[in-house]
Amino acid sequence: MKNNGSTFGSNFTVTTFGESHGIALGCIIDGCPAGIELNSQIIQAALDRRRPGASVTGNFNASVTARKEPDSLEILSGIFEGRTTGTPIALEVRNTSQHSSDYGNLATTFRPGHADYTYDIKYDGCRDYRGGGRSSGRETLCRVAAGAVANQLLKQQGIKITAYTIKAAGISASKRDLSQIEENNLRAPDNEAAEKMNQRIEELRSQGNSAGGVIECIVDGCPVGLGEPVFDKLDAELAKAMLSIGAVKGFEIGDGFAAADSLGSDNNDNMHCENGKPVFDTNHSGGVLGGISNGNQIVFRLAVKPVPSIFQAQNTVEKLADGSYRDTKLEIKGRHDVCLCPRIVPVVEAMTALVLADMLLRNSK
Repeated sequence: MKNNGSTFGSNFTVTTFGESHGIALGCIIDGCPAGIELNSQIIQAALDRRRPGASVTGNFNASVTARKEPDSLEILSGIFEGRTTGTPIALEVRNTSQHSSDYGNLATTFRPGHADYTYDIKYDGCRDYRGGGRSSGRETLCRVAAGAVANQLLKQQGIKITAYTIKAAGISASKRDLSQIEENNLRAPDNEAAEKMNQRIEELRSQGNSAGGVIECIVDGCPVGLGEPVFDKLDAELAKAMLSIGAVKGFEIGDGFAAADSLGSDNNDNMHCENGKPVFDTNHSGGVLGGISNGNQIVFRLAVKPVPSIFQAQNTVEKLADGSYRDTKLEIKGRHDVCLCPRIVPVVEAMTALVLADMLLRNSK
């Protein structure tokens, strides 16, 4: 059977559906074991962290879109009396704040940095251009909803996932105080650096421009043995999951690219015994050896590109009725994020949860 790329996972599977300006978006989860504690409030809390217009602190957030969506969850199946039933779980969120008229000029004109041109070619001109349709970042709400379900399974195993912004608009966090992540608009572990990031992003917003950044994610409590030894390595699956997020353009685990400049004597994680069990002296590998978790904290980072929807005139092409193209200028309208990092943080956590839940079920006897 042909796989059209809307399903993720092999044992804990998630299929997402919907477009940015369609009636609704949602997902179908299959393979979730029965008896997992779950209700709409748990999933809604995860969606609220990602939804458009959300501000972590309650103050103006220069990074995010002005689009206001309640992202109210509806559970259609698979959960009964606060527990999963082991049958497919169907989740849906209705769109309520579409301004589709903002995108009328994009029916035949391709936005630089977006998937408009590639979608147009792949699907022979049949694409929903409103807000990017299926390629919109709004699709990620489906992942966050599914990730909330997966996270309930991980909690039973004592696994905790935490992601945060370590760089945005060229400004880096200088510390990792996880208690501060939900205290600032960038979801950074450094309130002082986050304030500087936000100021710079406000400047970029006033200029009609945008910014990128770097997100780091850590996983605590992951047992030894998750991941397959060849093609389905844990780090490979994490990389695939992260690079499936639209704005992510790079992935590294452990020391990542810095390892290219180190020596084997520095990069190897030496081991010793404590209470008769192996312990690693360092964690340059980021918690994964040979594609399999080694019991250390899993640490990886991903690069987020600047938001391509900027409020400046750009050179692009327009598709004509006869199928040919001509040069044109484009000025994008609508409501858009300026820096995606704070809203991608919960998406990163969700995709990590989906990978780990899938790997846990692979290991189940």
